Amino acid sequence: MNSVKLAIIDDHQVVINGLVSMFSATPELDVVLSTTNHQELLEYVTHTPPDVLLMDIQMPQINGIDLCKLVLKKNAGVKIIAFSSFDDSHLVKQVIRNGASGYVLKNADQQTLLQAIKEVTSGQEYLDDSIKKLLLQESLTGQRRSMFEIPLTKREKEILKLVAEEHSNQEIADKLFLSLRTVETHRFNLTQKLGAKNTAALVKEAIKRGLID
Repeated sequence: MNSVKLAIIDDHQVVINGLVSMFSATPELDVVLSTTNHQELLEYVTHTPPDVLLMDIQMPQINGIDLCKLVLKKNAGVKIIAFSSFDDSHLVKQVIRNGASGYVLKNADQQTLLQAIKEVTSGQEYLDDSIKKLLLQESLTGQRRSMFEIPLTKREKEILKLVAEEHSNQEIADKLFLSLRTVETHRFNLTQKLGAKNTAALVKEAIKRGLID
């Protein structure tokens, strides 16, 4: 593998430190950015894009599903590997749909991470073996297994609560001092993340996942 410029974003500095230390002994990798701040990442990608971005999925300010789109909007050439503790098929599909090239669990060893980086830089997609098994099991049984809370932003949680209370989009906009279009965009994103086709299904799925009471 030729020298690869690697960026890392995670909301835990200890995770970043561990990854930087791990990759420091790998001459074919050059960690050009490691950050907990998505704004810093977006600014960096705009001017000096890395070859590969190793990206946490669940962060307090923004989730990886949305961040994936923003990064690729800044520079479509960046290969993104989602790096997550969560083996949920819906999340995997969402982040891949938003442009990620790979999905690796955080319990992966160094060899697995290096293989993922190698494959995405060569233009392929990479999925953790356990994720492949999960997707195969889902395709055979037709049942989705979910083991985590969908990563929602603070604003999305506010809007979801108001939707569950049967407020209209305009009422939500007035309560939160937002434009109607902004509320409509958030509602659309919520239905996408929770895999719901309508408001009733959205609320039902949110209750099922413990996102609302």
